[in-house]
Amino acid sequence: MINDFEQARNCRVCEAHLPLTPRPIIQGSQRAKILIIGQAPGLKAHQTQKPWNDPSGVRLRTWLGLSDAQFYDENNIAILPMGFCYPGKAKSGDKPPRKECAPLWHEKLIKYMAIKHILLIGQYAQSYYLADKLNLTQRVRNWQEYQPKYFVLPHPSPRNNIWLKKNPWFEEQVVPKMQSVVAELTKF
Repeated sequence: MINDFEQARNCRVCEAHLPLTPRPIIQGSQRAKILIIGQAPGLKAHQTQKPWNDPSGVRLRTWLGLSDAQFYDENNIAILPMGFCYPGKAKSGDKPPRKECAPLWHEKLIKYMAIKHILLIGQYAQSYYLADKLNLTQRVRNWQEYQPKYFVLPHPSPRNNIWLKKNPWFEEQVVPKMQSVVAELTKF
């Protein structure tokens, strides 16, 4: 597994399509029990080589009930975004994740870990891993249907504040259950 993670961290498959030098940002170890799959690292994560190192990450750690130290402990939390590198800016945020990473690396890396639960954050991760044709709100509202393997979550970006205000049930019902599962699996 160490070799596969090292290879993934050195991947240059989509270099010609990236605005910056590739810097794959992943986290994990054989002992990790929770896997977070989001879209792709943002510019700040690219610059610091630290996943979820922005306001979205602060909100995600709050949702999970984890401190920074707990969240960045690769023996508990694995992070494999759909695209491993910063994809560049679009008009309304970052560009979509590159499509090469997940098919090339996810299965290869996941098989070595002790993953018990996967958090699918946002439309890209959910569309890749789930066979249904539901939209994000429908999936998150029906989160129990994806148990015990997955938690389906909206992206924790401040851009989604309106969604969170329109759907208070998410933080009232889903977040506490997810925190309970995270606490049980990681036993911090």
